[in-house]
Amino acid sequence: QVQLVESGGGSVQPGGSLRLSCILTGTSYMTACMAWFRQAPGEEREGVATIATASGSAYYADSVKGRFAVSQDSAKKTIYLQMNSLRPDDTAMYYCAADLRPPVGGPLCGSAHYRYNFWGQGAQVTVSS
Repeated sequence: QVQLVESGGGSVQPGGSLRLSCILTGTSYMTACMAWFRQAPGEEREGVATIATASGSAYYADSVKGRFAVSQDSAKKTIYLQMNSLRPDDTAMYYCAADLRPPVGGPLCGSAHYRYNFWGQGAQVTVSS
């Protein structure tokens, strides 16, 4: 059974940084697509960043482009989300997600939540002064 466990959430002041980690268990290899989503209270779940693990190709939502970076360590079956220049509107529960299927129609993994089969429990990120 594929499971995902996030860590690294917390509280930070505006302009600060945090790094989230997501460990994949229950499989001997990385799933083809992995992603980070976030959801604030009363808001829809938003695809923040995705990574195609075979190529390393990454997608970023416009709202985080230039501030966030997704990376992977295949040996550890772990992906990371480095978040810099954090803003109050980045406050949300952040979820790691995985999909066994490779990207379709191009090098990037999709950012739609319904694509992803496996989800972590979430890590809270709060940005406040």
